[in-house]
Amino acid sequence: MKYNYCGNSGLLLPQISLGMWQNFGDADNIQVAREMILHAFENGVTHFDLANNYGIPRGSAESNFGRILNKELKDHRDELIITSKAGHLMWDGPYGDGSSRKYIMASINQSLKRTGLEYFDVFYSHRYNPETPLEETAQALIDIVKQGKALYIGLSKYPADKAEQMYRMMAEQHVKCVVYQDRYNMINRKVENAHVALNQKSGVGFVSFSPLAQGVLTDRYLHGIPKDSRVGRASNFLTKEDITPSLMASIEELNVIAVQRGQSLAQMALAWQLSKDYVTSVIIGASSVRQLQDNLDSIHNTSFAEEEALQIDQILDKHLIRE
Repeated sequence: MKYNYCGNSGLLLPQISLGMWQNFGDADNIQVAREMILHAFENGVTHFDLANNYGIPRGSAESNFGRILNKELKDHRDELIITSKAGHLMWDGPYGDGSSRKYIMASINQSLKRTGLEYFDVFYSHRYNPETPLEETAQALIDIVKQGKALYIGLSKYPADKAEQMYRMMAEQHVKCVVYQDRYNMINRKVENAHVALNQKSGVGFVSFSPLAQGVLTDRYLHGIPKDSRVGRASNFLTKEDITPSLMASIEELNVIAVQRGQSLAQMALAWQLSKDYVTSVIIGASSVRQLQDNLDSIHNTSFAEEEALQIDQILDKHLIRE
């Protein structure tokens, strides 16, 4: 596993990180979750990404990770980068959502209690909230670091202009934002518009999530929609209407390139991101050790010939999300 510096900080992150948005809650198989966490760590994955609302019920991914960490990896705490976030709906009532100081402070205290940690390595503002002044959110994040509840601060899913303002306000108080996290994959390239240049100019690392576009950039849907897939389960994030014949025809063409490279389609989609010098780490999700290992194997071939890269862009041209 290769480790990359996060922006111009001294923080190193592995090329591939394990995210716990899905498959680590109380509604999931905890033994499988344990096996995936341990397998990831044994293969060089040191970064585990959480949020206060991950899992069903909300918060259960943090609780389960905390129990597994305390039982299996307690002696390795200083070898791990554990991140969490606050910004989406967590509990009912006026103070359980958003970016207010009240919500952020309550959230990190709850998250530390659920995980049993003394601090998070990185704590994120999970999304931009136009109802809360940026100054209030920035000051809460600054105070979290100064109180020792997090070592570093990150932002996720902020418009570029708002992220730039946050970077500046935090830097002015000597608490630099070290990482920006957002959705990025072969199809969804919105961050290339402004965020990539902003992060490079500001010395901020970039961590991507949804690298497989909710399974679209895998062989999952090449032969129809499986009943146990996210589309088959009527997911709020991927619907049958998204899986168009035109898109699937393009995915089949991509799969041909992947086979020629000696990779699965998922591996090629991950390798495509790992080839970008502005990507610090890619967060993967997994439902089994086998799937996890398949994704980890993508690190063995991350070079793309100019002709391959051009061909990929041509295949996906009419499907690209840029705005």
